[in-house]
Amino acid sequence: PYIGESIVLWLWGGFSVNNATLNRFYTFHFIMPFIILLLVVIHLVFLHETGSTNPMGINSNMNKIPFNPYYSIKDLLGFMMYFIVLLLICTLNPYILSDPENFNPANPMITPIHIQPEWYFLFAYA
Repeated sequence: PYIGESIVLWLWGGFSVNNATLNRFYTFHFIMPFIILLLVVIHLVFLHETGSTNPMGINSNMNKIPFNPYYSIKDLLGFMMYFIVLLLICTLNPYILSDPENFNPANPMITPIHIQPEWYFLFAYA
């Protein structure tokens, strides 16, 4: 209650949403994936160095598998298989998820009878 108004003014850059607000949130939207990627890499490095469960602090180097040649290649192979399947779907049948209304000629004088959002926004459509 006491600092909420100050935080809103600082985030918005004024008393209402304006150009400064959009610039700040666009910058946040752009920078946040890189910060998350950095945190994931730091997490993987610490997890690889210490192990996932080591409450006693016992050195168990002989039970570890090297991360770089084995897990990196396994993950790279998984990503490559995923992108090959995605590429095949997109090239062989590009309109598989398209709405049939997209193929009708545009007419600015007629509003469609039933307007619906794309499939990835349907959860929020009432």
